[in-house]
Amino acid sequence: MQLGQPSRTALATAYARAYHQVAAEPRIFTDPLAIRITGVSPDRLPDLARGVLREPADLALQRRRRMFLAARARFAEETVAAAVAAGTRQVVILGAGLDTFAYRNPHPQLRVFEVDHPNTQAWKRQRLAAAAIDIPPSLTFAPVDFESQTLASGLTAAGFDRGRPCTFVWLGVVMYLTRETILDTLRFVAGQATPVQLVLDYLYPESAAAPEQAAQRQARAGRVASIGEPWLSFFTAAEFAQVLREIGFDRVDDRSARTLVDGYLGSPEPEFADGAFGPHVLRATRIQ
Repeated sequence: MQLGQPSRTALATAYARAYHQVAAEPRIFTDPLAIRITGVSPDRLPDLARGVLREPADLALQRRRRMFLAARARFAEETVAAAVAAGTRQVVILGAGLDTFAYRNPHPQLRVFEVDHPNTQAWKRQRLAAAAIDIPPSLTFAPVDFESQTLASGLTAAGFDRGRPCTFVWLGVVMYLTRETILDTLRFVAGQATPVQLVLDYLYPESAAAPEQAAQRQARAGRVASIGEPWLSFFTAAEFAQVLREIGFDRVDDRSARTLVDGYLGSPEPEFADGAFGPHVLRATRIQ
């Protein structure tokens, strides 16, 4: 990561999320700011979404990835909406990247904290200014460099209220962290005033994959490692549920990529492989 630049994976996600808005595929998630914040014209998005991570020209693979990214974003925002309806007034987006929720936040009473590396946030601020996207008063940036400070200190400095309920959104991050860092973050979240919810995604271990899936996984792992952002941690659904319950969460709602996408489409998506292997999204809740 260079000064004033985002992570490459965050940029690839932003391009894919933007391309989903115009691609010839079922619309799972609508984001009117997704294209604007990238600063590129829609006709360039297909090549950029693939090129940042040097992805192969596999249209089906790219389509699956876009639809999963769209589905996980929708799942997270629906979780936030339900929490707000129940009285929650804070949301923390961990590893926000170029996420645009804070800038189209439909909940006037909700305060949003975006946590990210200072370099990524500096680049995002540049993109927001260039795209003429206003920073609402309900948003607070919380820059955190985990090499020199903790999540707790970064949020405290930003004015976060540890004593009030909160929803945490942590997408596209867990697989890049060590297990120790993941557990520390989960403990921090679980220590928030209840009710507290957490939405995150993670990757299954390669050993759970069929040979063809394992080969695709190895290739993608090599690509992200080559740009300095290697995958470090993997979990099964049963393992993650046990970890969360041991830390103090009461409920865990875990969904595979296929289950999540099929649920929004209302019918099976044939391009998604059968079985639980692949990315998962879960919602963990602590109510007492």
